[in-house]
Amino acid sequence: MKTRRPGSRMMTALVIALVFALMTFAITAFAEGESADAAAGPSTYATIFSLLPPVIAIALALITKEVYSSLFIGVLAGSVMAASFKPAATMDVMINDGLIAAASGTAGIFIFLVILGILVALINKTGASAAFGHWAKTHIKTRVGAQLATFAFGVLIFIDDYFNCLTVGSVMQPVTDAHKISRAKLAYIIDATAAPICMIAPISSWAAAVSKFAEGTGYSGIELFIRAIPYNFYSLLTLIFIVALALMKFDFGPMAKHEFNALENGDLFTSGTEHDEIDSDIGVGSGRGKVIDLIIPIVVLIVICVIGLLYVGGFFNGVSFVDSFADTDATVGLPWGSIIALVVTIIYLIARRLISFKDAMACIPKGFVAMVPAILILTFATALKNTTNLLGADVYVETLMKGSAEGLANFLPAVIFLVACFLAFSTGTSWGTFGILIPIVTSIFTADQELLYIGMSACLAGAVCGDHCSPISDTTIMSSAGARCDHINHVSTQMPYAITVAAVSFVAYVIAGFVQNAWIALPIAIAMMILTLFGIKLARGGAKK
Repeated sequence: MKTRRPGSRMMTALVIALVFALMTFAITAFAEGESADAAAGPSTYATIFSLLPPVIAIALALITKEVYSSLFIGVLAGSVMAASFKPAATMDVMINDGLIAAASGTAGIFIFLVILGILVALINKTGASAAFGHWAKTHIKTRVGAQLATFAFGVLIFIDDYFNCLTVGSVMQPVTDAHKISRAKLAYIIDATAAPICMIAPISSWAAAVSKFAEGTGYSGIELFIRAIPYNFYSLLTLIFIVALALMKFDFGPMAKHEFNALENGDLFTSGTEHDEIDSDIGVGSGRGKVIDLIIPIVVLIVICVIGLLYVGGFFNGVSFVDSFADTDATVGLPWGSIIALVVTIIYLIARRLISFKDAMACIPKGFVAMVPAILILTFATALKNTTNLLGADVYVETLMKGSAEGLANFLPAVIFLVACFLAFSTGTSWGTFGILIPIVTSIFTADQELLYIGMSACLAGAVCGDHCSPISDTTIMSSAGARCDHINHVSTQMPYAITVAAVSFVAYVIAGFVQNAWIALPIAIAMMILTLFGIKLARGGAKK
């Protein structure tokens, strides 16, 4: 006879409580005929309680290891608070302002996700992925080489983090699998070369976002972005961290268990759901696919997506290259480019007689099904952000920051870094954090202060760090999807690594606030990062893979 686990009993209790609450709301609403008008605004607006819904969702996800119900309960909690605890209004907020707004607002990313899933299924069907795996076994002979190759490929795709997450995962998964690198480690490398590399690349959708949020502040957004790069300690140190960890051949925290199981037992997943639906077709079909048949679709996808981003930004209507990136919309440009790339890829593969038209069409639903988990999580996470915004979380943080700015002076960059980390972690959005904090940073510091650029970099780095750690971040979600790794496994294994880099970055911002010179602060930060890793390795007794 099986014994029910405590986690199972807790989830059952949560579900019962949720159903009971929904029934109570429905009965009350119909009995009282309550108006759904919440124009007066919630009593928790712009208070510390405005951050409660994402905290609930994150805590439940980490405790129960189940992300769908945790996010839904977070959305429900935010809707209840935004509707001032009125039942009918709660349903209106949750459905209209939460879920429907989330689905419509991220529809372009959904299309991009599905098309990438289809492309992966097509390439796998031809046997090109298997051919790349065989090539990798010949040319990439060590686990260190496989990790560094994945890192290098991630660095090369600096245009957009969404694009980075899914493309790197699809291309490098056969390589890391062949060298028994866990999916959790692959997901970490993908995530750590997505947002961080985009945050130090002047030509990227993230640089464009920063430029947009700087409008109206009296400063050039792209100039602020570029001058902040040397002080963007979290992004720069994350890249150092990945390379150093691979070369030093050790892991720590939950990641060590995943890597041990992968290397010693061949278990790439350790626990959680195995998201390998697409991979069932690897090597099936003609089997004549070659490495070039994987490279050409990826190159076509990259080139056309870049053209799509430029087109949406107005480049072909006379707008300059830099300005077109600043004005582009990735949710339009990436689907624009990926649809064309999909058509070109299908024509190419059929012309090469690697796949029939019927088999190509059969890959469409397979690609869609493979991306359903990511789409569901992204929808719930975006709905949670929407309801949190209705509670005035941005107003609360802005008031808190302005009230604490006086008298902090040289310590302010470090404080900004922590606030940005907390806000991005709680809301799961880097860009939303930019929008809140950039106007505050530019109002605190004057243009002739080096602290302006240090404070700007602290804002950007903190946003990336919080986004990196958050289970409800879209980048974190898509890194899990790209590696086809259980989402909670990715979050739990990545967090100790991100926190380690964040701790070193915080100290670096304290130092930078006083020395105010990147050529001094950055080398010190790099040295601290490497010494920290040596210290952790020594503390673990020099454990090696």
